[in-house]
Amino acid sequence: MYRISAFADEIGPDPVQQLDVLEQCAVKHLELRSILGTNVLALTDLQTQELKSLLDRRGVTLSAIGSPVGKVPIDGDFDEHLAKFDRAVHLAQLFGTPNIRVFSYYPPGDGPTWDGVEEKWHAEVFSRLRRQAEIAEKAGVRLIHENEHRIYGDSPDRVARIFREVPSPALRGVYDAANYVYGGYCPWEGWQKTKGVTVHFHIKDWKGGQKAHGCMAGEGDGRWPDVIADAKDYDGFATMEPHLLGGGPTGGQTGPELFPKAVEAFRKILRGAGCS
Repeated sequence: MYRISAFADEIGPDPVQQLDVLEQCAVKHLELRSILGTNVLALTDLQTQELKSLLDRRGVTLSAIGSPVGKVPIDGDFDEHLAKFDRAVHLAQLFGTPNIRVFSYYPPGDGPTWDGVEEKWHAEVFSRLRRQAEIAEKAGVRLIHENEHRIYGDSPDRVARIFREVPSPALRGVYDAANYVYGGYCPWEGWQKTKGVTVHFHIKDWKGGQKAHGCMAGEGDGRWPDVIADAKDYDGFATMEPHLLGGGPTGGQTGPELFPKAVEAFRKILRGAGCS
């Protein structure tokens, strides 16, 4: 069963507006990335408690903590970054979600690509992910790695290598077709090489060569109808992240008018594949 969720901050910064639009879309889950322009890991204890009360009143639960953990250069201070990771673990437990979205680090020196980077830095990626997975497993949560542009796991081959090098049950994959397209990789290859570890979808589509914004699912080069047809028996979350008005390293914008249309475009793909 596909459980539709949403990066609701794409609707707007106000959590009440976010929930109003999700209710309009009959979506009862969200992936918490930010509210009021503040990243989830920077929210105060008071803000998180107030948000949890609001979600409880509205009957909305979290599909994941949409953390930015791992979106820093690999040669940065790991102990300092672990403190942010510990906050993400705490929030997952507080909100009752098993999932924490993570990334696999930018190149050393915040370089443009991992191509040609010394192997010792590749090994450092695996070492850090192993450490994070060990902490997650002990805490009873699961890390879900997203194939994001410019991080180590941005290509199908490197994503596949991550899961060979870190074969932990506490580390699994998020599949995002648009990110592969944006990075110049084949999304179908990405799906075929990683579907065995994929437990989570981020739904956005992209046209090759486009840099400014995404498009409705099924209208780009992400081959979403093919992927969903191949994952007809999937049981988990599919989180809407359309980026229809723009996007970047810290999030995207779709707006309250376009967001319901993006949800319906994805539901049309699900119906076409005969998915529940």
